[in-house]
Amino acid sequence: MINKDLLEILRCPACVREKDGLLKLYEETWLICQDCGRKYPIVEDIPVMLIEEGDKWVNVAEKDLPVPPPKK
Repeated sequence: MINKDLLEILRCPACVREKDGLLKLYEETWLICQDCGRKYPIVEDIPVMLIEEGDKWVNVAEKDLPVPPPKK
């Protein structure tokens, strides 16, 4: 489970310079950017905050995201 304090400071790395890049927690296993829609998986309680990883899931609907996210 992700620490609530960490959630408050994490931002989407693709949006943070131009927008808020606020993230919402989905199913305790995904962080979804409220600006661009990139989705970042949380693997073994560690958010994978790579833009390339968020790009992989940007066109996947929330309801279609695998829970838990796939491990590499």
